[in-house]
Amino acid sequence: MHDERERVANLLGATALAITDDLLGAPAAASRLSMSAAAALIVLRATPGVSVTELGRRVGLTQSAAVRMVDGLERDALVERRRGIGNWTGVHPTTKGRRTADRLLTSRTSQLTGVLDGLGETEVRDLGALLAKLLDGLYQGSGSADRMCRLCDRTACTPDGVECPVGAADRAAAHAAAEDGARTDHG
Repeated sequence: MHDERERVANLLGATALAITDDLLGAPAAASRLSMSAAAALIVLRATPGVSVTELGRRVGLTQSAAVRMVDGLERDALVERRRGIGNWTGVHPTTKGRRTADRLLTSRTSQLTGVLDGLGETEVRDLGALLAKLLDGLYQGSGSADRMCRLCDRTACTPDGVECPVGAADRAAAHAAAEDGARTDHG
């Protein structure tokens, strides 16, 4: 006999899969981009100028796959490489790339808010608190805020001074690591 925890875990899995299936179609509906390319534009919207390697890390691609993805985005006039100091080259979204990222985020937001339509205000607030706890736990397992938030609308996550749970977990981990380093240096 299954216990309630297993039942809820199964419901969570079905919900996550249904939402993921819907979200995987969003980049295709909003543009002709792959999921990685869509994520790259959203990352660059929030943090323009990262290197190809860093962009690949954030969207879960190898360095060579990231180069190919950026080459394709550049051919489509969605990004441009800009030389910096020394050998540093940053990837920046073009105006077309920023507009595409905005359309992708609008599509994503529309789909996700539609999922919440069957809930009342109190249920949405309670779900938000539960999701914040789940995200904190997921961060503890992955340790990659950039990867977890690669498709996030950063402004929607932190309205009116509300703290992003993944960002908070990331800062707490960095603070703990710094304290451990200080103890090691002085211990």
